[in-house]
Amino acid sequence: MRRTRRTPLASVGLHATLLAATAIAVFPPLWLLVTSFKPRGESFSTALVKDFTFGNYHHVLADTHFLDWLANSLVVVLVTTVVGVLIAATTGYAISRFRFPGMRPLMWVLLITQMFPMAVLIVPLYNLLAKLELLNQPVGLIVTYLTIAVPFCAWMMKGFFDTIPVDIDESGRVDGLNPFGTFWRLVLPLAKPGIAVTGFYTFVTAWAEVAYASAFMTGEENLTLAGGLQTFVNRYGADWGSLTAAAVIIAVPAAVVFGFAQRHLVAGLTAGATKS
Repeated sequence: MRRTRRTPLASVGLHATLLAATAIAVFPPLWLLVTSFKPRGESFSTALVKDFTFGNYHHVLADTHFLDWLANSLVVVLVTTVVGVLIAATTGYAISRFRFPGMRPLMWVLLITQMFPMAVLIVPLYNLLAKLELLNQPVGLIVTYLTIAVPFCAWMMKGFFDTIPVDIDESGRVDGLNPFGTFWRLVLPLAKPGIAVTGFYTFVTAWAEVAYASAFMTGEENLTLAGGLQTFVNRYGADWGSLTAAAVIIAVPAAVVFGFAQRHLVAGLTAGATKS
């Protein structure tokens, strides 16, 4: 088949559209980065950086509870990611490979839990955590994040395990492995792209979530990074210099995790979407 050639006008229009879309996508993070290096009184000046300063970063790191927020976030994110991926992987494998009583209702439960808006669940979860004495505790926040991440990740891992031949499981049983041994030694190493996707999704869920972190954690020293950002905004205004500096620091770990996971993300997403 002959390839149709674009006219010069169509080519110019296409490249202009791509450049405009790129500018729109790049402008917010670029403005955030530039503003973080401006003095407080010049946050909204049109100049890029008239008086370059690291004062905003020094204020955030030295004069606030930012390091406490970072430590709290790291604990919550690491535990949520590890536990979430483990639960999602084992659940997805069980649903993909075994037939057991209650399997279909379990799949429906995992699907239905994704239909409730987060705002609707804040009050019931708050009351539940209050009864369990988990308010203002990292464990309570970890449990709530798992309720967000695990159902979606379990469905994704189920779709990914469906693409792995069952013959691998049968060969493991022939070699004397039990179901968990087959899963751990043979199937899980083949599921690295799916694990990367679920791990990245769980990480982002716990790292960037704001509503639960603000509702369930109080006291500046107990906040996570997402909740701590709100302390730079009050009824009288916002400290844009500190807010943007903190946002830039928060974005760095997410970018690093994305850099490590990106080569698996496309393969994991496409493989998990082929079957359900």
